[in-house]
Amino acid sequence: MSQAQRGDEDSYARLLTELAEMIKAYLLNRFGRLEMLDDCVQESLIAIHQARHTYDPGRSIRPWLFAIVRHKMIDMLRRQRSEQLLAGYRQESPSEPDPLLESNIGVLLGALSSDHREAVLLTKYWGFSVRESADRLGVSEGVVKVRVHRGIRKIRTLLESESL
Repeated sequence: MSQAQRGDEDSYARLLTELAEMIKAYLLNRFGRLEMLDDCVQESLIAIHQARHTYDPGRSIRPWLFAIVRHKMIDMLRRQRSEQLLAGYRQESPSEPDPLLESNIGVLLGALSSDHREAVLLTKYWGFSVRESADRLGVSEGVVKVRVHRGIRKIRTLLESESL
């Protein structure tokens, strides 16, 4: 990695090839056979590439590397869970949308500012990560977190007051 940081492209290509195999073995060992294993390996490699400047050559690469891989795996599992929940909801829900449910959701989301509504929809409904939502909205990750927090707080207040 330190050679790659200094611009040695051959070392970097070799590193990525070796890391891909290492990450795949790590994920198989920790999580077993997953449909999204290759996707997670690729996302991990991308994250490593983007964060390579943060690696300190004076330290072991393993803790730095596997922290990134663990975070990517957690993101993938969360995304998978959200997709499964959404798919289950679609299967259980009647073919006709429930107008009362739709109107309540519309009222709740309509009570939010457009900034808060977009952040809540992207992260909580569509299952995007904070980073992905920030990229889509063109704001920092911190701003997305604040918008989601405030949006949920407003929704909770509305639900508790039963002002629907």
